[in-house]
Amino acid sequence: MEDRVAEALARIERLDPALCAFIEVWDAEARERARTVDRRLPFAGLPFAVKGPSGIRSYAAGRLIEAGAVPVGSTAVPGPGTYWQTWGQGRHGRTVNPYRADRTPGGSSAGSAVAVAAGMVPLATGSDGAGSVRIPAAWCGVFGLKTTNGLLPSPDRTGLASAGVLARSAAEARAYLRCVLDTYEAPQPVFPVPAVFSPDLGYARPDPEVAAVVRAAVDRLVAAGVVRLDPARRPFTLLDPREAWTAIRGGGGQETEARAPGVRASEVRASEVRASEVRASGVRAENDRRLDALFARTSLLLTPVTPNRPHGHEGPGELYSTALTWAFNLSGHPAASIPAGFTADGCPVGLQLVAARGADASLPEIALAAPPPPPSPAPRARPGRRVPATPAPPGAPATP
Repeated sequence: MEDRVAEALARIERLDPALCAFIEVWDAEARERARTVDRRLPFAGLPFAVKGPSGIRSYAAGRLIEAGAVPVGSTAVPGPGTYWQTWGQGRHGRTVNPYRADRTPGGSSAGSAVAVAAGMVPLATGSDGAGSVRIPAAWCGVFGLKTTNGLLPSPDRTGLASAGVLARSAAEARAYLRCVLDTYEAPQPVFPVPAVFSPDLGYARPDPEVAAVVRAAVDRLVAAGVVRLDPARRPFTLLDPREAWTAIRGGGGQETEARAPGVRASEVRASEVRASEVRASGVRAENDRRLDALFARTSLLLTPVTPNRPHGHEGPGELYSTALTWAFNLSGHPAASIPAGFTADGCPVGLQLVAARGADASLPEIALAAPPPPPSPAPRARPGRRVPATPAPPGAPATP
């Protein structure tokens, strides 16, 4: 039991100065837990990491500890100063992608994804309000699962965020679900699983190379007998959820400068917020209707996780990395990211698997049956070599 924790701590000591995945490492506490853990527990001595400074207080972390797992540290999340959340700030500096140090790892579960991808821990907790588990999983080449909204306790009052996990394989994610759910029924998927593939959900504009990597991954699933694509007469599409997600999250509409004489700005603002909420409700209802109809006839929806590859540390520009993920935070469906392959410049790409609400346990089972992606380049960070510093994102604290 102690050996696994000691090995994890040693890897963190070697690799974290370059990758900056951790905010804190609990060396002494972890070693003591490993020494005294009840060896009869199902996760006895399994090292894991928690997302962010409050992750140790999460429901999932508590269940893992009760099962004997040992938390070794808290992982990096975005710092203040940016509207985009696909980066992280660790104790040694800004978190870097383990395959491309000049790119971000995604976020907001940035450090959790990097810690798993680099082999520092086999499993890390995350949370997903717009893609915060699936995006870093895709960009770091690991398995990531967003659970059905409301399945596990979440502090997010909007209802958009749900608990998730990042793991080196779907097998660890399956064990996570067994641990955190009060009742777990092992599904037995009948292969090939009926599925629908949408490269863009009707509104996103994926990078052609990302789209090609994902399409190849789907073709491998079909060839291996894991899925059977529904010969739909029309592509499956959703309405773009961006405005709806923003309104529900609390963004509302933008205040207009022009208003009638005698009308207060607060009244204009309130009217715009109400109009935005009405539009959001309409988009959400229509997308729910389409998804309900889809899952009434098929078991799985396949899409790219992101329309883009990992962006640089300066930010995503005008792109929305969340374009293909936040629809399922609005709808509440469980969704997973599995490794699809790599672009020619060495960036990991993820394939998104979406299932019916409550069918969370089916996603690791399907992922376990998937053939592996083509050989990947090795992560570029090496023990003892610090990644050269690059400018912090605009408005964010400088990397120390």
